[in-house]
Amino acid sequence: MSAIAALWLALAIDRWFGEPPARWHPVVWIGRCLGWAGRRIAPPAGAPARARAAFAGGALAWCAGAALVAAAACAVAEVASRLPAWAGPLLTGIALKPLLAWRMLRDEVLAVEAALSRSLDEGRGRLARLVSRDVGALDAVGVRESAIESLAENLNDSLVAPLFWFALFGLPGAALYRFANTADAMWGYRGEREGRQWTWAGKWAARADDLLSWLPARLTALFLWGASAAAGAGLGTLRREARRTPSPNSGWPMAAMALQLGIRLGKPGVYVLNEAGRSAAAADTPQAARLAARGVALAGACASAAIGCIALRGAA
Repeated sequence: MSAIAALWLALAIDRWFGEPPARWHPVVWIGRCLGWAGRRIAPPAGAPARARAAFAGGALAWCAGAALVAAAACAVAEVASRLPAWAGPLLTGIALKPLLAWRMLRDEVLAVEAALSRSLDEGRGRLARLVSRDVGALDAVGVRESAIESLAENLNDSLVAPLFWFALFGLPGAALYRFANTADAMWGYRGEREGRQWTWAGKWAARADDLLSWLPARLTALFLWGASAAAGAGLGTLRREARRTPSPNSGWPMAAMALQLGIRLGKPGVYVLNEAGRSAAAADTPQAARLAARGVALAGACASAAIGCIALRGAA
């Protein structure tokens, strides 16, 4: 009951208050540390290729950072376990909240649609805060599609996966996942980025995130599937559409969102999901946010049930 109470407290804080200030945000601290380490492990662009050294450096740096994050989370969990029955869940919930970012994700996606209603350039500028791709050539439909894709993909990264690992391993599980996901976002690139070569230096981070996100991404798709009252296509269609993306994971929630809304989503020159669907309209963005919100509630309920089942098995 303590872990379940902490989970719902974290979701409530996220809904009512959103993100803490950057100076108090653990994920921001992780990002700064990863940025500092990345400048030391990734060779400068144009430097002689030393794949093994770059891969080993990236793997060792990732493991060291993961160990530090897990140790810090274990320390917080240990303190919480020694507090009175009312205070332990409070501390755990407050510590879990920064590892979840549903409200911020929803608000940023809706802000893209609001900006797009004023001008295409403003919509592109707002979208650039959400995605790493070049947005300069996107038309209004492309901007909207990218925002909805980001909502679906990041629903897993920002909420479902942290809850999944929290249900299994408590606060250390959620913290370790957020470290891995942040490391992938900062290091997991092919080729050059910001003057450094990441193909091998970031490979471990990319593969670790793929592994830790594999099952949660598919659960996210099922939550989006179950959150819609529409009949939608069959799960076989979802599986086929999800496999059209280069990523082993992100295609699942994006395909579920496209199929449930009946719209076409894609990245120019890379993939198209639900190609027979219609172009995304302005009304689809808030509809996508409502669908994702119902998915969040399902994810919280399922995580609570999993925690309860694990506790019962442990007590048996």
